[in-house]
Amino acid sequence: MSIDNASPQEWDAMKAKYAKLATEDVDLIDKPPHYNAGQIECIDYLRDTLGDGFSFYLEGNIKKYLHRWRYKKAEVSDLRKARWYLEKLIQEVNN
Repeated sequence: MSIDNASPQEWDAMKAKYAKLATEDVDLIDKPPHYNAGQIECIDYLRDTLGDGFSFYLEGNIKKYLHRWRYKKAEVSDLRKARWYLEKLIQEVNN
C-alpha cells in the first residue's frame, strides 16, 4: 500500500493498528514493534549481514543518540537507546 493512493478502508485499518499499539504495554527501547516485523528482528538481521561491520554500526548508533539527546524533548529515551546499543556492543566484544 502506498500512502499516496490508500483507500479509506486501508487508512482505517492502519489507524486501528496504531491505536491498538498505543494502548498496549509497548517497550519502545528494547522491543519496539516497528523493528520486530517478520521472521527475524532487525538487529539480528543486521548482525547477520554486516559481519565485522556490526560493531561499527553499534558504535555509530551510540554516538548518534549521545549527540542528539540534549536537543529533543524526549531526551531520556535517547540516553536509554544509547545504553541499549552500548550493551549490544559489550555483548559483541565479549563473544
